[in-house]
Amino acid sequence: MAVDRHWRCYVSPAFVDRTPVEELAGVWVHEVSHLLRDHHGRSDRVARERGLTGPGERLRMNIAADCEINDDVYGEGLARPKDAVDPASLMLRDGELMEDYLRQFRLGPRMQDLAWLDCGSGADGLEREWDLGADGAHGLSAQERDAVRFRVAQGITGRPGHASQGWQRWAEEAFHPPQPWRELLGAAVRSAASGPGAGEDYTYGRPSRRSSSVPGAVLPSLRRRPPRVCVVIDTSGSVSDAELGSALLEVAAISRAVGGRGDLVSVVSCDAAAGGVHRLCRAEGIPLVGGGGTDLRAGFARALRARPRPDVVVALTDGQTPWPSSRPPCRTVVGLFPRPRVRGARAERNPEYVPDSPPDWARVVEIGSDSGGR
Repeated sequence: MAVDRHWRCYVSPAFVDRTPVEELAGVWVHEVSHLLRDHHGRSDRVARERGLTGPGERLRMNIAADCEINDDVYGEGLARPKDAVDPASLMLRDGELMEDYLRQFRLGPRMQDLAWLDCGSGADGLEREWDLGADGAHGLSAQERDAVRFRVAQGITGRPGHASQGWQRWAEEAFHPPQPWRELLGAAVRSAASGPGAGEDYTYGRPSRRSSSVPGAVLPSLRRRPPRVCVVIDTSGSVSDAELGSALLEVAAISRAVGGRGDLVSVVSCDAAAGGVHRLCRAEGIPLVGGGGTDLRAGFARALRARPRPDVVVALTDGQTPWPSSRPPCRTVVGLFPRPRVRGARAERNPEYVPDSPPDWARVVEIGSDSGGR
């Protein structure tokens, strides 16, 4: 069985004839899982961002996508298909995303037994000769695909005790589909993380070529490492619970924007004082403590004291805060929850009150707005 990126399923009659119905059900759920989890779209993005080309890299994406699915899709009455690839078979950890697994293995002699694997363009984004293409019959429109995802997510959240944690997390995200500002925020973070100086460090592991011009001295060379991002979340009383929930979704999106490396993303909650620095494992496990006044200067200071120091600081806030008086020694992105010009008790005391705008040295994206950012 295989699926294409237009949500059509292809089957081999001989395979169906020789496979027990219980196992066919497991294969069918596996293939549909590729579509529900948008593996074709995610594979295309990863290929662009990491410069991955050719059938070999798409096979790696298919294997990584299978690992994301197969570690938690079977059981509870669903039979595991024969030869299903899972993380344990590749000596990898369960519970990670396709993008994470893709970094952790390469094709080699021990992968020869997986050369047969082909779940179609719906798994890795690469069209096959047998694909019917965009103009073929029975493909689903973007609206129809969203409707299917929504119905499946409803079924999972309606009976949470009958689904794995991986599927429950997927269902929660399915109710928060990608928004224009999320793409803008991700692009802003990627731009900041790839700028000059971000993610650069010196190493003596490979001496600089200039060492030959300084006899008796060994000069370090500059190396590129994955950028570290610290997210400062405004937890003051003026930020609603819904916005805090949205902030956690943005943290997950930021992790994907820097390549899915959760270990490189940390979070600081801040109202008038800053909490501790928490490394990102799962967004739902991050404590958001606060509820008082707002002074994100404390959050910036706490983030910059972290070791190793972040290359990018992202502040998610309603903007009703003082800002650092000078540019931090790293790149800064501000995700701004929209607010009316005048709000609350401050407006009653001073009708002319307007919160300070984010400083010019920050890249600003308005969260929840289609107007973009600056």
